[in-house]
Amino acid sequence: MPEQPWVRTAEGAVQGRRRQGHAVFRGIPYAQPPVGALRFAAPAPPHRWEGTRQAAEFGPVVPLSLPVDTGPPQGTDWLTLNVATPDPGAARLPVLVWIPVGGYVSAVSSDPMYDPAALAEAGLVVVTINCRVGVEGFAFLDDAPPNRGFLDQIAALEWVQRNIAAFGGDPGQVTVAGQSAGAGSVAALLTMKPARGLFRRAIAHSVPGLHSTPALARQVTAALADRLGAATPTAAALRDIDPWHLAAELTSFNAGLHALRESWGGLTQTGTALCPVVDGEVLPETPWTALTGARANGTELLVGHTRDEFRLFSVMSGRQGTFTEQDARTALELLAPQPHGAQAYRAAFPQAGPEELVETVYSDALFRMPSQKLAEANAAAGGTSYLFELCWTAPVLGGALGSCHSLDVPLAFGTLDSPVGAQLIGDEPTSEAIALAHELREAWIRFVTTGDAGWARHRPDQRLTRVLDAESETLPYPEQASRRIWEGHFPTPFDLP
Repeated sequence: MPEQPWVRTAEGAVQGRRRQGHAVFRGIPYAQPPVGALRFAAPAPPHRWEGTRQAAEFGPVVPLSLPVDTGPPQGTDWLTLNVATPDPGAARLPVLVWIPVGGYVSAVSSDPMYDPAALAEAGLVVVTINCRVGVEGFAFLDDAPPNRGFLDQIAALEWVQRNIAAFGGDPGQVTVAGQSAGAGSVAALLTMKPARGLFRRAIAHSVPGLHSTPALARQVTAALADRLGAATPTAAALRDIDPWHLAAELTSFNAGLHALRESWGGLTQTGTALCPVVDGEVLPETPWTALTGARANGTELLVGHTRDEFRLFSVMSGRQGTFTEQDARTALELLAPQPHGAQAYRAAFPQAGPEELVETVYSDALFRMPSQKLAEANAAAGGTSYLFELCWTAPVLGGALGSCHSLDVPLAFGTLDSPVGAQLIGDEPTSEAIALAHELREAWIRFVTTGDAGWARHRPDQRLTRVLDAESETLPYPEQASRRIWEGHFPTPFDLP
């Protein structure tokens, strides 16, 4: 028996390594590299290999559109995944598949914030995946399949069905999970026909209401192609442009998105020009309408958001404390539900100044209401929804971050000491942070294992919600004023004005 863990998959044998009492296998391909003739194509099945493939290191990072230095490109074998298992020789362990997508422009499964050690120690098999994002994954090209990032995720879930039993996991007990754009991916997978039967449960933190119509998506792609000097906004014209150069150009393009407000409306307020397209084929409609319209079945769903979703973006951009009445009018005009949402916000929050209005509208439109409405829609479709809101204020920066976007992720993974965890929670986590992390992680483990999050499920007559704080309680949904404003409205795809 080899000293290091060894598993035979359907494609070939892999050798991982032992770590903190569990086994890890990294950089396993679930599809062929999407380059050359396969660039902008649907993911192709992975090649088989002879002998044993070393699986101790993470695969190359996919091209990212972020204003950060990720180092030099490491290769093109981007469509890989990682498995952490308590015991490859076990059987029927529950499985968590984490989709680490942010803003539909990044997907870094190797981020220390997603370290699966605590979850694997608790008995879960944890899979983290890389998938295409940005131009590679979501640019709308007439000569290529749309929403390729979602197709990658489905290919990874198909790999899990083929292979996870060899790692000790149960293919019938798979939970797919994500936060932010990862949660948007989970919401899409709930309603996409090719994903049916690939997972049993779902976890979605901070579901974004980010979708685009084909008409708007075509204009965005045309503008990007023009910026790049491409003859046409097609896969054929973009295929020879270096992927990392494309990603960098999208970063610059996104930075100037606000200037295109008159042409592209609400999309310009999101910070990202590329998002999933409701194309009628790969993604036939938004998750909310598909579920409420009985065109998709409900499932066991754990979904929630933070109280101060937008605070992360206002603080990190340096805009906190600077929002004007004009900023508030713009937010209400472009993001509040039409036709009377702007007046409804003014009436519901009569004492709110521009700062509070901007933060409330952005938090609601981009994350809070899409999350709450997904819980309602899933329940309406026959599923069981467990709803939460994180209200604990992060102690860093004198509490300026509040209970901000992404604060829940290091809590759930137990990675308070990761770089992002320390940035959001502090170098020395308080006893409150440690206790809250334990509570949220235990809710995940219980839900993945049993389908029960540990508090009352969401019902239309009660809308009970787990309010996660220093002293957590199960209460009626806290954001009732916003919920009433959005009653009868679903997040709709951004379109041309």
